[in-house]
Amino acid sequence: MNNITTEWLQSVEVLQDVPIDQLQWLIDQSEQLTIPAGGFLFKNGDPLVSTQFIVSGVVRLCRIMNDNKAYEVARFDDKYIIGYLPFSRGLVSALNCEAVVDTVIMSFPIGKMNELIRNYFELTQALVHVMTNRVRNYAAIVQQNEKMVALGKLSAGLAHELNNPAAAVVRGAVTLKKHLHLLPQSFKDIISIRMSPEDVDIVNERMFAVLNRADKPVLSLLERSDKEDELTDWMDNHGIANSVELAENLVDFGFTVSDLESFKEHIPTVHLSAIFMWINNNLVTEKMVTDIEEASSRIAHLVGSIKTFTHMDQGLEKQLTDIHSGINNTLTILQYKIRKGNVELVERFDKDLPQIMAFVGELNQIWTNLIDNALDAMEPNQKGILEIYTLREGDYIQVCIIDNGPGIPEAVMSKIFDPFFTTKEVGKGTGLGLDIVSQIIRHHRGNINVSSEPGRTAFVVHLPVNG
Repeated sequence: MNNITTEWLQSVEVLQDVPIDQLQWLIDQSEQLTIPAGGFLFKNGDPLVSTQFIVSGVVRLCRIMNDNKAYEVARFDDKYIIGYLPFSRGLVSALNCEAVVDTVIMSFPIGKMNELIRNYFELTQALVHVMTNRVRNYAAIVQQNEKMVALGKLSAGLAHELNNPAAAVVRGAVTLKKHLHLLPQSFKDIISIRMSPEDVDIVNERMFAVLNRADKPVLSLLERSDKEDELTDWMDNHGIANSVELAENLVDFGFTVSDLESFKEHIPTVHLSAIFMWINNNLVTEKMVTDIEEASSRIAHLVGSIKTFTHMDQGLEKQLTDIHSGINNTLTILQYKIRKGNVELVERFDKDLPQIMAFVGELNQIWTNLIDNALDAMEPNQKGILEIYTLREGDYIQVCIIDNGPGIPEAVMSKIFDPFFTTKEVGKGTGLGLDIVSQIIRHHRGNINVSSEPGRTAFVVHLPVNG
């Protein structure tokens, strides 16, 4: 150990206050190793046998995905401490640690750890501080990575969900503009009509009465075709121009032959064609404005769901919240994926559930991960049934999310909540989702259970009512 001195160790920030004699003991019990570029300090699944101080060089930590490729998690250079640390419960590596360049390390064996803890308090304290920092940094990285994954899902879903209503607004506005350009000729025809004010009022009132009917029938294609033929025949018999086009629009708004007869009683025969064209123009305008209104409302609803989902403009404290609101907003965000997967949604919500004290944004992460995982599980079948039900069990609220996918293999059931473990293909999962879910549930003093067999996988979340 000629190259490593107590002065060098004191230049490592976490060791600067450790007594010289303890640092010298550390040097005496350790060995110096040189790991060539491309070599490994340890691999995934290897037992952790030492604490390793990087003297010079660079290493990278990588996780191995299902395609057996290594994906880099972090890089560290000189004066960083890796490997086993005092009181750590992790005895097996979950990552690969590879030397990027020729790297020199000082390796302190795990076999000396009990002696270290028993006799060298300040050194032990410093290394425990390294471990707590590592846990804190790891948790922050994991949460940030998972938030970015959730943001990616959110962006993809929003792009699809907003595209249709936004396109409908643009299309409706363009069509409405063209339609308005056609109105001057219609106005010219109408202005020449001589009708009593009373008849004009009756025609107006009856038109809006039909438009405002709440019980418009839902027609099959055959029924609709029959209705259009009836109206077309009536208008042809009364010399009304463009009868086929008018019939299509009139059926859309629930007009019947009886309605047309009612109008005819108050319209001079010679002006029937002009009046019905005027009515049709009003209907077309009404339809376009309604389409634009519905598309705009859809966009507003999506934006409102996103605002609630991300819990914008809210504090960071626990708040009383209705869990159904978060679940519904999550379903809104994932609606495109539900439709794309041909998934039938079955909701059984207990509307009498009390509000609970919770971190709303964190709860939404739970629902996003569990529902998204369920949808991914059913994707290979190109159809599925997603069941979500809620109920109260004593002092807890229960949320159950069930899919009828192929199930979780028994061999991996015990690993699904482990960080970085995933059964998804590369690019579809980070292996962090269920780990985050379990952390959030523990943060809320709740618990999560899972049962699985082919055709039924159920995740059951229990959250305390009183937080």
